Amino acid sequence: MNSLDIFPIPAFADNYIWALRESGGAVAVVDPGDAAPVLDCLAQTRSRLCAILVTHHHPDHVGGIADLIARYPVPVYGPAIEAIAGVDRPLADGDSVVLADLGIEFEVLSVPGHTRGHIAYYRRGMLFCGDTLFGAGCGRLFEGTPAQMHASLARIAALPRDTALYCAHEYTQTNLRFAIAVEPDNADIRRRSEDTASLRARGEASVPSTLALELATNPFLRSEAATVAAAAQARLGRPAADPVEVFAAIREWRNRV
Repeated sequence: MNSLDIFPIPAFADNYIWALRESGGAVAVVDPGDAAPVLDCLAQTRSRLCAILVTHHHPDHVGGIADLIARYPVPVYGPAIEAIAGVDRPLADGDSVVLADLGIEFEVLSVPGHTRGHIAYYRRGMLFCGDTLFGAGCGRLFEGTPAQMHASLARIAALPRDTALYCAHEYTQTNLRFAIAVEPDNADIRRRSEDTASLRARGEASVPSTLALELATNPFLRSEAATVAAAAQARLGRPAADPVEVFAAIREWRNRV
């Protein structure tokens, strides 16, 4: 494989458009909600766009597609069951995406919950997960059910623990404050909170994280932990029936803070 540089292009208040740049100058971007910062990046690095990958249909993830493909008529990959203007390579679970210019291939994972057709792009060592999973958090359930999102997160949790997780927003500090409320005695969460505060003070991104770190500090991946179940019980006023109900109770709590 050619040398590959992966870096975030900041957009809006807290979005990250992930760029994958090969040493020869070919670039693929993930979830370009705004074309302007992508075009600026391409100009500054003297690169050329070779592909666009999309995880779901929300405007802050797809709003830049039209302007980008007007300038660079490249393939646009996205979920088949969501109506996204510009997507000409519709994808379903288990499909493969071969980016020949970058010398890499991704497996498509269906991870509904945030939206009905949300997908993620996986290859050994990395996952571009859009708004399904955040640093110490997960996406709101705009179209899916708690059972769907819990199953999607469980699918991510089953990947190798060293997988780097490239999410689409800089939400980690806020999410960690909530994680501490859920598990106040979790030393891993408090340590991560300190580390994240240092990163952000230096103007650095808090993501990607690793799956191992998320499993230790993200309450939405910890529905089977006794401490998280106890927090859900306190919210419900009774024991949760199963890990899905634990997840749902914690997600509803997060919606309110």
